[in-house]
Amino acid sequence: MGNLDHSMMLNGIIWALIVALMIPIYEAWQDEDIWQKMLAFASIATKTSIMILVISVLENDWMIGVVGVLILSIGNAALMLLAHVLKRLNQL
Repeated sequence: MGNLDHSMMLNGIIWALIVALMIPIYEAWQDEDIWQKMLAFASIATKTSIMILVISVLENDWMIGVVGVLILSIGNAALMLLAHVLKRLNQL
């Protein structure tokens, strides 16, 4: 019975995170400003990696957690690099 409760709790948390993920997806689809789109995509990447980290904690699997941390750190670093390039292009 405990395993069923754990599974229901995990499904509830995942569904809540997926619903929270839909908000920036809608904003990125609706907005035309590149900076707003980048902000929405950064939010999507962060929420996805947090979802992976929550799953890894609940499943007690640290290898999934390592993937979540890599996505969080490398994704945000790439986004900062892209923002710098866009800023330089706008200055020209």
